[in-house]
Amino acid sequence: MQTPNETPFLRDLGGGLILRRSTAGDAEKLYAFNAQIHGDDGPDERVGQWARDLLELPHPSFGVHDFTIVEEANTGKIVSSLNLISQTWSYEDIPFRVGRPELVGTLPEYRKRGLVRIQFEEIHRWSADRGELVQVITGIPYYYRMYGYEMCVDLAGSRSGYYPNLPKLPEATSEPFRLRPAENHDIPFLAEVNKTASSRSLLNTVRDEAVWQYELTGRSQKNVHKLVWMIIERISTGEAIGYLAHPLFSWGNCAPAIFFELKAGTSWLEVTPTIARWLWKLGMEICEKEGKTCELFTFALGSQHPAYEVLRSNLPKVELPYAWYLRVPDLAAFLQHISPVLEKRLTHSLIPGYSGELKINFFTHGLHLFFAAGKLINITPWQPDSKNEGDVSFPNLSFLQILFGHRGLDDLKNAYADCFWEKDETRILIHTLFPRKPSRPYGVA
Repeated sequence: MQTPNETPFLRDLGGGLILRRSTAGDAEKLYAFNAQIHGDDGPDERVGQWARDLLELPHPSFGVHDFTIVEEANTGKIVSSLNLISQTWSYEDIPFRVGRPELVGTLPEYRKRGLVRIQFEEIHRWSADRGELVQVITGIPYYYRMYGYEMCVDLAGSRSGYYPNLPKLPEATSEPFRLRPAENHDIPFLAEVNKTASSRSLLNTVRDEAVWQYELTGRSQKNVHKLVWMIIERISTGEAIGYLAHPLFSWGNCAPAIFFELKAGTSWLEVTPTIARWLWKLGMEICEKEGKTCELFTFALGSQHPAYEVLRSNLPKVELPYAWYLRVPDLAAFLQHISPVLEKRLTHSLIPGYSGELKINFFTHGLHLFFAAGKLINITPWQPDSKNEGDVSFPNLSFLQILFGHRGLDDLKNAYADCFWEKDETRILIHTLFPRKPSRPYGVA
């Protein structure tokens, strides 16, 4: 068994480079490497601290050997690295294991040598060994498509207002709600409210007690992913009615709410104006400390959120979402895993008790699904004999946009001329099995 400081050698890459796994002793080197690689105008210490924290602080699902490192054999200099952060997400109410590669970087003079591809092949093996059905990553446009990923789930997105848009507190009244820092004893409440919020999303990050503790206290202050979690209380009774989370530092010229949720039965119309005013004051404080001027109060809550509806006219500035990259190496296995969701959708549809077959053509390969009395009874690989064979065709990895509710069938048809079907039965079946639904899985990092 390896001890934390042993060097887990993987392979000699030639040209004086080796590939190995990280050790606890790599924390400072990975801090410096990632701060340098991911900094736009000089080293970004927040990203560097994220790497350091992963090796130095307890993490619910990350170990000290979970970075890959390409280094010069003679000098020990890191020239390329990435990692794998394991976690659990859910598809509706079906949990599944996820591997999240992150902190991908290579020194400029070592790029275009295939070093990232070699490391992705390695961590994809780790992920498979861990039983992870999906890999997810955030990153620059297009790049991760080269490693089998598709941009198919909303990432970020916000709505903001300026000071004149701020809801005014009625004269001769005081704020009916206050916010206080969340503590470990609040975890059951956080989990309860989060469960209510998750019903609005197709994909969610599953947070057990260990993950919640990590969110509250597990990251150091300078970690780029550090959030401050607050409990929203009704002043008149002291009752906890929701939570909010925000970063320790500004985003441009504001201090956004990254999470804002209320427990079931609480009026968004009643609470949200107080939160808007609180965010403005928070932004003023944080921006002043950083020598900036606060210009906005911002709800960075994805593409859709109740706060957007309540304050629609107060939030004129809209930032559209970017996207997560997802990879599903074995579609048949994933579809089988989520079959209870698919069968439930059939039950509550225009075609309850559906029996039939569905041949999905991906042009280079395909899947054959068999349904009987509303149950998905089998999924088998299928090799089309021609490009036009099958019931429905999806080019490239576009099916993942359907699978994860990011686009509808008609949306894909408008984007891809070679996405096609002939029968109304096929169209109804696809719409039923894979309806559009937003997601906001804020992954564990």
